[in-house]
Amino acid sequence: MPNLIGILTAAAAADKPTFWDEVLNNLITVGLRLAGAIGIVVGAVVVAWLLRILIRRIVTRIVNGAKNKAQVVDTQAIERSPLAAVRVVQRTRTLGTILSNIVNVLIGVIAIILIVNLLFPGILGSFALLTAALGAGLGFGAQNIVKDVLNGIFIVAEDQIGIGDVVDLGLATGVVEYVSVRVTHVRDVNGTLWYVRNGEVTRIGNMAKGWSRVIIDVTVPADADVAAVEKHMLDVATGLANDRAWRSRITGYPELWGLQTLTDETLVLRVVLKTRTHAKDDVAGELRMRLKDELGKAGLSLNGLVSVVLTGAEGAQRVRGAHPPITKPQPVVWKPKKTGKKRSAAKAPKPAEHTEPADAPEASEPPEAPEEKP
Repeated sequence: MPNLIGILTAAAAADKPTFWDEVLNNLITVGLRLAGAIGIVVGAVVVAWLLRILIRRIVTRIVNGAKNKAQVVDTQAIERSPLAAVRVVQRTRTLGTILSNIVNVLIGVIAIILIVNLLFPGILGSFALLTAALGAGLGFGAQNIVKDVLNGIFIVAEDQIGIGDVVDLGLATGVVEYVSVRVTHVRDVNGTLWYVRNGEVTRIGNMAKGWSRVIIDVTVPADADVAAVEKHMLDVATGLANDRAWRSRITGYPELWGLQTLTDETLVLRVVLKTRTHAKDDVAGELRMRLKDELGKAGLSLNGLVSVVLTGAEGAQRVRGAHPPITKPQPVVWKPKKTGKKRSAAKAPKPAEHTEPADAPEASEPPEAPEEKP
């Protein structure tokens, strides 16, 4: 019996792992985890590299498409092309940079979480409350940054402003020199460079999109012939619009908005001309010079010649110019007043129908029939 117990004890001792066996097993486990972490890092790098290549190819294809359509090879030359596709290039490159940064951050965060979970299993569950509190604190502290980034993404994606635009952001007015997802750089007329956070921008007035309008007020003596002055003004504006040197900068026909102000001593007449946004000041200066020369040759003295910028209610009312929308006249049907006496259907007067302008008041009495001549 003692021999049997000794044999069993020796067998158990032989099956029990030694110190070096435990060390070897630990090294194998650590090695496998390190290999898994290295594999996660390599996979994250490869995925980020592939996504960056994809984003870069999409951006390059859009940019090259804009260049080929404009028939230029340089991005700066696109601004001088008729299509003005430089805004597409700028917006596409900015969005490509944003997407690349987002991809890098997301893949990095996911890789770190996977590595921590692989090296220290169960640690994420134990630190769940701590990470939630940390995330809430970071979210509260970085809410302004998040607001700036989100607003910047919408500004860039919706093409609200672009480099070279003359804008009014409320906080600063000038030429846009740089647009990013967090801040916008605006250079004012004095040369001051303003850094405007995109989250603080609540309104944007872009003076470089679409078209602009040159408004010139001509002040002449009160005894001047209004019809003659308006004819000279219209001839000058039409001649400028038909001039080869200025034809490409003007987008519409000149308009006369008529008499604006009448005082005891002066009359103010207004002429308007639609132009391209970048040529507004040049066209305004040339038009003022030609008006001065033409009216001087006609023997008319000028008391004033200024460019006007309409704002507020006056600007809103005249946004369509001197041509309000045309409406069709509405038919006005006269109906007889009801009285206490009932009339028979045979003797009831037939309603008279006639057409009047839409703003004409409704008639309350029937029109009198003309007297018949014998």
